Amino acid sequence: MNANSTVQPVLDERAQDLLARLDAAERAAALALPSDDPLDPNRRFRTDATWPELLAQPDVVVRNWAANADALAETADRIRRHDPERVLLVGAGDSLAVMIAARPALEAMLGVPCEPMQSLELAFYYANTITPRTLVVALSSSGETTRTVQALLLAQAAGAMTLALTNKPASTLAAESTATLFVDATRVGWPTQSSTAPLALLLRLAGLVGGARGASLLSELDTVPELMATTIDRAGEAIAGQAAGEHHGRMFLFAGAGPNHASAVVGAAKVKECTPDHAVAVQLEEFHHYNSQKAGEPLWLLVPSGRATARGVDTVHEAHRLGGHVYAVTTDGETSYDGLARAVLHLPEVSEELSPLLYFLPAQLVGYHLAVRKFEAAADE
Repeated sequence: MNANSTVQPVLDERAQDLLARLDAAERAAALALPSDDPLDPNRRFRTDATWPELLAQPDVVVRNWAANADALAETADRIRRHDPERVLLVGAGDSLAVMIAARPALEAMLGVPCEPMQSLELAFYYANTITPRTLVVALSSSGETTRTVQALLLAQAAGAMTLALTNKPASTLAAESTATLFVDATRVGWPTQSSTAPLALLLRLAGLVGGARGASLLSELDTVPELMATTIDRAGEAIAGQAAGEHHGRMFLFAGAGPNHASAVVGAAKVKECTPDHAVAVQLEEFHHYNSQKAGEPLWLLVPSGRATARGVDTVHEAHRLGGHVYAVTTDGETSYDGLARAVLHLPEVSEELSPLLYFLPAQLVGYHLAVRKFEAAADE
């Protein structure tokens, strides 16, 4: 290990003052978040605004690829020249889920370990492992998330290359980073586009860095926006019906593995944002090491056909043993869940590395449709 890897990078006075300002702004912004009042008008406004933003995601992905074409090519070339020996993928909340989803493709194309890491974890505990051969990729929609900015500043202080992804060109994150990809996505509602658009950018970047190896990834990636549109068409009515049957609950579970553990994280996040209730994302294997589900609770299982299918089937049986309900989301032609899950939603076939761009969508729809039904129920009381 590099001798510098045991030394915690030190931030200068300017950086410390910057972080103090971001901390204060973040605390003030938290006071404006919606309450858990079942009819909170602020939460209702944001939930209603989520619907058109969610539907627009296929077009938003294409628009972001076009807008960032030059920046993607330049960044891919810069990464190849930097020749990192390790990549840290940094974010918080949905941004961290994006990094989890992007990991397999980035790792395959760069040929080095790519580790998703929560911003605070890197900033507080693991910055001493950063070396000049590290690439730190940081995602924050606002570009003002304190711990994400702190992680990037520490990476800069350690001599690492940094890449920021943000919706805000004038943000602190963009100003401080070595390179930046700008995400063109609206966030009037709860985050949807601001997750799929940066994920699509990272997947395209992976293909570009991979050169000849990435050609097939890029070719398949070009077909994905159309598959996203198909997914939204298929999933909308099906998820609305599932939400109608489950909206009385107070706890909602999501499970997935590999890149689609990220889809489970997104599903839980949308429920927590759109409704006043609890939701949990459980890694597929971890589901089996506790009584993870309680009687009557619903579980959305987000598992494309592949290596995790058999464990997904085990999960359905375990959920039934615990008295829970299971809704499976899987690939066209996959019959393993037929007759086991309460309902099965089949999505178009796509390679597992790209599948989160599809599986994020039903996960988002669960939160939205649960909220719609909960608002209706609260208004009738």
